[in-house]
Amino acid sequence: MGAKKVKVTQVNMHEAETRLSELAELVWQGEEVVITKAGKPYVDLKPHVASCIVRVPGRYKGAIALGSDFEDTPASLLDDFEGNA
Repeated sequence: MGAKKVKVTQVNMHEAETRLSELAELVWQGEEVVITKAGKPYVDLKPHVASCIVRVPGRYKGAIALGSDFEDTPASLLDDFEGNA
């Protein structure tokens, strides 16, 4: 049993601009589309894949420490931020 052979379509940048909808449909049908620039592969057109990153609250708990002087902001710096120079 061999690997499934995928059709690869190569188009130059200008052609890709004019045929984008058609090329996107080919990608969704399983084809590979390579956009070339100056005759060399430049960009692979790929279908969007939704990412399922689960955010876990508190995952950095204990890994980040603030300096003891964190809230000791010099008045001159505050004045600079507030435009009171």
